[in-house]
Amino acid sequence: MMNALVCLALSLFLLNVLPTVSMASDQEAIPPGTVADYIHAILEADRTFYTIHVVERMQKGQGPAASEDWRAKKNLLPLPAQFLKESGDLAAKTGSTVRYRLISLWPINPDNGPYGEIERKGLETVRDHPDRTATARVTVGTQVYFQAIYPDHAVSETCIACHNTHPRSPKHDFKMNDVMGGLLIEIPLNK
Repeated sequence: MMNALVCLALSLFLLNVLPTVSMASDQEAIPPGTVADYIHAILEADRTFYTIHVVERMQKGQGPAASEDWRAKKNLLPLPAQFLKESGDLAAKTGSTVRYRLISLWPINPDNGPYGEIERKGLETVRDHPDRTATARVTVGTQVYFQAIYPDHAVSETCIACHNTHPRSPKHDFKMNDVMGGLLIEIPLNK
């Protein structure tokens, strides 16, 4: 239910704001970096709320726990990273050409590692400068994207404990507010 609401809110936002990114030059357009900032604010707020007010409560025994096995087993919730991945997949199914996902230099799931040198360098930038956003223009096929990688900070002891104890985690010493990876947002610049 929450994924559907997040997807609906994001879809409405994208349908109303995104077209202004590539409007004709005689009209005022919103710069893609500003659009990425708007999207990031929404995604970060939704995921933080889910982590703190849903997952942490459930982990304290007030309901079903969050687990990476949530699809295979009943009465489990998706982990916050899975929540974001699922909302990104749902947004893509609505026809949105904006793409977003979590990436990390230390992914538990190898699919969440950087896809290439530009993403790896962006992650290194946010790791070394946690107050910055790494940006680039990337081309996939014939589509040009504005790419932004925002630092993904550890905001919950639950997230830290999971990453520090997970057998597939390549890093086991995360602390509160550490950069655990990045939230990558890609906005199409041409159609």
